[in-house]
Amino acid sequence: MGVLYVLLALLFLLAGLVGWIFLIVEAFRDEIWKGVVGLLCGLYLFYYAIFDWEHENKWPIVLLAFGGSAIAGGFAQLARGG
Repeated sequence: MGVLYVLLALLFLLAGLVGWIFLIVEAFRDEIWKGVVGLLCGLYLFYYAIFDWEHENKWPIVLLAFGGSAIAGGFAQLARGG
């Protein structure tokens, strides 16, 4: 069962990484300084994604980027037995 949790953790971690990279690329497309600040400060990227960025699939991408790593952490804890 632990192997399944590890695989799920890796899957969600990869999904979160893809969403995060998508947001960074969009921030750079919008303005160079937004991309640089987004790279250096994750809180600004969160602010940018919620309040400044417009996209037709905004909420699934934001949840994927920021929720994917949180879910991966949960599965990693389950894999450790905790």
